[in-house]
Amino acid sequence: MGKLDNRVAIVTGASSGMGKEIARLFAEEGASVVAVARHKEKLQGAIDVITAKGGKAIAVAGDVSKEADIQNAVKVAVATYGRLDIVINNAGLMDKMAPVGDMDDETWNEIIDVNLTGPMRLFRAAIPFFLAQGKGVFVTTASVGGLFGCRAGTAYTASKHGVIGLAKNVGYMYAKKGIRSNIIAPGGVNTDITKGLRLHPEGAALCMEGMATNPRIGEPSEIARVALFLASDDSSFINAATIVADAGWSAY
Repeated sequence: MGKLDNRVAIVTGASSGMGKEIARLFAEEGASVVAVARHKEKLQGAIDVITAKGGKAIAVAGDVSKEADIQNAVKVAVATYGRLDIVINNAGLMDKMAPVGDMDDETWNEIIDVNLTGPMRLFRAAIPFFLAQGKGVFVTTASVGGLFGCRAGTAYTASKHGVIGLAKNVGYMYAKKGIRSNIIAPGGVNTDITKGLRLHPEGAALCMEGMATNPRIGEPSEIARVALFLASDDSSFINAATIVADAGWSAY
C-alpha cells in the first residue's frame, strides 16, 4: 500500500530537479501522475523512467505562465484518470540576482508570471474539481527566499514572498471545504535553476554572502519526501503552513 494509492496528482516543473523527484516518488507511492513542463522531450524521459518501473504517469507539455496550458493540464488529468486530488505547484524560475535599480520589465514579468501568476492560475483551475469532490491538496514549492530579503534578486524574492501569501490564503479560504494548501520553503538545493543565467555581479555577490552559513546543500529527493508528507493524509492537520527544509540554514 502506497501513501497516495488511487490519487491523481499534477506536478509542474517535472522535467528536472525537485519536480522530477516529486513525480517519481509520488508514482512509487501509488499516485497517477500528470507531469507538466515546457520541454516535452526532457519531460518524456522522466516519465519513461517512472513507467518502466510500473508507475502511472503521463507527460503534458505546458508553460505555467499560459492560461491555456494550465487549463489543458487539468483537463488531461481529469479526462485520463477521472479525478484530480493533488496539485504540486513546483515550476519556477530564478532571476539574475539583480537589485531593483537594475531590474527590467521583461525579467520582472517573466519571473512573476511563472513563479506567482502560474500557481494562482493552477489554484483557480483545480479548485472547482476539489470542491466537487469535497477534498483536495495543494503543495507549493516556494523558497527561503520568500522568507528573507536577499537570498536572490528583486523579482525572485518578490515572487516567492507573494506565492507563500497566496498559498496561505488558499489554505484558509477553503479549509472548511476539505481543501488544504501548504508550502515548502527549500534552502539551497542541488538543481540546475541557475544554469545558463548570466548573474548580476554585484547582486550575486551580495546574495551569496550568506552561503557561508549554510550547513549543506540539499538533494531534490529530500524535498520530494517533504512534498509526499504534505500531499498525504499523514499531514491531515497541517494547512496554510510553510515547512522550511534547509538543514537549519535559516536558524542562523
